[in-house]
Amino acid sequence: MTEAFRDRIDIALTVNGEPVEARVPAGRHLIDFLRLDLGLTGAHASCEHGVCGACTIRVDGESVRGCLMLAAQADGADVWTVEGLSDTGAVRDLQQAFVERNALQCGFCTPGMLVAAEELLSRGTVPSRTEIREHLSGNYCRCTGYEAIVDAVEGVAIARAGKGAA
Repeated sequence: MTEAFRDRIDIALTVNGEPVEARVPAGRHLIDFLRLDLGLTGAHASCEHGVCGACTIRVDGESVRGCLMLAAQADGADVWTVEGLSDTGAVRDLQQAFVERNALQCGFCTPGMLVAAEELLSRGTVPSRTEIREHLSGNYCRCTGYEAIVDAVEGVAIARAGKGAA
């Protein structure tokens, strides 16, 4: 680790609706800050190259890879993890649909999938199956497959639009 990354930086941000102030190493990734410093272990650190999507969180309304963003870059940001989205009920219907459609097995990818899917559904439209696949294409599932996941997201989109049940 170079000297520049050993420096500590004071940050203030909002995490899951709660104000947080911390002093973090300049090189600490946001996912590590959330998991190690705040104990929010819903998002996972996996590939650490932004490829698998297991670390997907929401920063200022956009899904981002927590492994590609430094905690220092989140200074002043509004950060939401799957825990916060679950606690507020924002993804309750998605979680239920994932269970009902057997869209998870080990669950490792599920938090990232939920955060990414919620971002897509927050647009207020009913995306096509192709749009759902494209939006979730950066989130890898190694044990379930994608049909059930797309089914779950599509069902929730239709239900939210008042066009049917999830």
